[in-house]
Amino acid sequence: MYVIPVIDMAATGRNIERLRKESGLTVKELQDIFGFTTPQAIYKWQHGTAMPTIDNLVALAAVLGVSMDDIIVIRPDMETRISA
Repeated sequence: MYVIPVIDMAATGRNIERLRKESGLTVKELQDIFGFTTPQAIYKWQHGTAMPTIDNLVALAAVLGVSMDDIIVIRPDMETRISA
């Protein structure tokens, strides 16, 4: 049996929005940095309805000047248990 932590997507989204604003970046600027044709992915990240892919998360952390751990929020009250 393994205990897997669960990401709090809403809190992670709030972190992304806060860190973006603290960095002085607009959604449009992040969209351009990532080469997205629309800002929808960034809004989904910020609203906690989607998570960045791992490569986008690495890039986002670099752009914002933080670690991935500073972006992702783990729910301390929730775990997923899986058996191998």
